[in-house]
Amino acid sequence: MKEYDYLIVGAGLFGATFAHKMTQRGKRCLVIDSRPHVGGNIYSPEVDGIHVHQYGAHIFHTGNKQVWDYVNSLVPFNRYTNCPIANYKGELYNLPFNMNTFYEMWGTRTPKEVQEKIESQRFKGEPRNLEEQALSLVGTDIYEKLIKGYTEKQWGRDCKDLPAFIIRRLPLRYVFDNNYFNDPYQGIPVGGYNQLIAHLLDGAEICLNCDYLEHRAELNALAKKVLYTGAIDRFYDFKFGRLEYRSVQFDTEKIGMPNYQGNAVVNYTDRETPWTRIIEHKHFETFGEEVYKLPHTIISREFSVEWKPGMEPYYPVNDDKNNNLYEQYKALAATEKDVLFGGRLADYKYYDMAPTMEHALELVQRVLFTNR
Repeated sequence: MKEYDYLIVGAGLFGATFAHKMTQRGKRCLVIDSRPHVGGNIYSPEVDGIHVHQYGAHIFHTGNKQVWDYVNSLVPFNRYTNCPIANYKGELYNLPFNMNTFYEMWGTRTPKEVQEKIESQRFKGEPRNLEEQALSLVGTDIYEKLIKGYTEKQWGRDCKDLPAFIIRRLPLRYVFDNNYFNDPYQGIPVGGYNQLIAHLLDGAEICLNCDYLEHRAELNALAKKVLYTGAIDRFYDFKFGRLEYRSVQFDTEKIGMPNYQGNAVVNYTDRETPWTRIIEHKHFETFGEEVYKLPHTIISREFSVEWKPGMEPYYPVNDDKNNNLYEQYKALAATEKDVLFGGRLADYKYYDMAPTMEHALELVQRVLFTNR
């Protein structure tokens, strides 16, 4: 007799959602993670009264009411609305690109003025690279100040050397609206993301600091099936080669003032500033005068870096070479009888939080009702 119905490799959002639904169905789940904590990249420990997004800013947003109701049934969400600011050499611009941005850029006051301005600056040919693609969408001024430097820092390459498909579209809003997302539902769990993960993992057994691939045989012997949410190329010992990623490094600092930048997210869009953005964590959960209740604040500077083995993989490099390599691993995974795959690293695809949960819920339904 196996001790567990499911061994879930990875205590991030995908694995935790799967564990929650399966535990509700009476299944016995063992959730393991190589890290010393649960939650994956949404882990947000409390530091001096502030929940710190240790692996970067995470804002939950969705148009799926079923998912929104699901997470709110576990923990209430606050009313946080993502309205980032761009800092270009000290000039401040609202994001996403909207009438406030255009007024700050050019002093334009009407949509017609903006459209004429952008049209006069657009690249008119067939885009051959990211730079020409961006210029064809938004023109010279917005590209030079708000896209070029930030994108080159993100990818570690000149925009002329990046493929056009990376920027398929750049939404331009001809209204005064600083809400970054179009989704009707948006917020942060009250008490931080650790509260959400704790509820999702309630009832499952948890083992931390446990590397599945170093103890595969003995761990497989404990459960009928395995859900693997780690890097798919590592699962197969890099049989076809390594998939590539971009990674992020963080410089987190406590500052002796209650309000450092006045906003949760400020992007630094010039090439000379080494970090891509600064996160001020308290602004995700405190608003108005409440910000001043604590005499200090905590910020994190984010640096985009080339991924190397041993670093945390963040963003898949979904170019043709890597996508073709992933398809080879995906075909191999499809032959596994007792192993399920899912999540950002196993699917080699960047997911926001709500789609991560949607895919986990879909997998639960598929397993329960088709046994596949």
